[in-house]
Amino acid sequence: MKLVYLLGLGAFALGLDAYVTAGLLPVIADDFGASVSATGQMVTTFTLAYAIASPIFATLLSASRVRTGLLASLAVFAAANAASALAGSLGALLVARAFAGVGAGLYLALAASAAASLVDEKRRGRALAMIMGGMSSGTVIGVPLGVFIAQHTSWRATLWLVAALGLVSFAGLALRLPQLPAGEAVSLRRRAQVVTDPRVASVVGVSFLAALGSLGLYTYIAPVMKTHAMGGVDDITPYLWAWGIGGVLGSLLIGPLVDRVRRPQTLVIGILALLTLALAVMRPAAGVDPLFALLPIALWGAVGWALQVPQQNDLLLARGDRGGPVAVALNESALYLGSAVGSGLGGLAFSTGLGGATLPLCAAGAAFLALVLQLTGVRAAAGRRPAPAAEPACALPAQGRN
Repeated sequence: MKLVYLLGLGAFALGLDAYVTAGLLPVIADDFGASVSATGQMVTTFTLAYAIASPIFATLLSASRVRTGLLASLAVFAAANAASALAGSLGALLVARAFAGVGAGLYLALAASAAASLVDEKRRGRALAMIMGGMSSGTVIGVPLGVFIAQHTSWRATLWLVAALGLVSFAGLALRLPQLPAGEAVSLRRRAQVVTDPRVASVVGVSFLAALGSLGLYTYIAPVMKTHAMGGVDDITPYLWAWGIGGVLGSLLIGPLVDRVRRPQTLVIGILALLTLALAVMRPAAGVDPLFALLPIALWGAVGWALQVPQQNDLLLARGDRGGPVAVALNESALYLGSAVGSGLGGLAFSTGLGGATLPLCAAGAAFLALVLQLTGVRAAAGRRPAPAAEPACALPAQGRN
């Protein structure tokens, strides 16, 4: 598991980079003399590059040595964040953020596959949870730290921190990670068939809908809580901590459950039901007292982050060494696309005067649709097509595992 911790450090850097930029937008906008909306395109650029490039590069690299792909993606990620810190114009910053998104997307997809192959099957869920725990910890610990650094030095120092974390992870993996055997050589045409696999498509669809509601709402948690219906909260910090701490606990505790539960689809059903409930009761709870909303927000963070561990495990079981990393990359792409679409719809709701207090209910509706798809499409597809017995791509010999 020691090597999995190194992979988790890289995921920590990714989680910090993905979410800290939203808190730095006003400072960066002032530095470049640009509007916040224009500067906000750095988030969109990172997200779209992540979502689009991740499955494409994972497809091209899935049959090659995963170790090379991991190191290359971390090198691109660290270099892109260094370039972001050095950017002298908004245009240069946008280009650098796009490359950072490419490196982040490819790394997370390959890290999940590598983590699963570095342990035996009984510990696979815990290994995957370590990767997602790194991402969520980067949000909970790294984002407040990054914003604090920016407030007391500059936003460029925060991006230098991200680049340094990526470099440390790169150095550790370069020294410790063994050469992972390549998976079965599969043509691009056969890899493209991963997209048409009903089980993969339905799992990815669930992730998209869940992210649309969960991550889309998180983008606007501050203005939502400031509405009169939610209690008119000015200090959003306790609610961000509640969501983040819940996310860390959920993403770490879900691993042993995945290893013990025989039917991961049933576990996902429970998670989606809790996500729907948490989002639906936010407004009634805040209506009584804003502090009462802390509990559903913590539950929202916990199950929202926990969801992706059984999702990744299901995809690896479904595809084995025939497109497992590609399927995981598609899932990560769906997450970021769902977040982008959810953020866009949330912005549209605010611009049309719909009211921020309605967004939690809309998010609960998206989570409920994900639950319906899980109950119908995923379970039906799993029943029609049993999972292959092969191990995930780049599986190590038994004596090479840690």
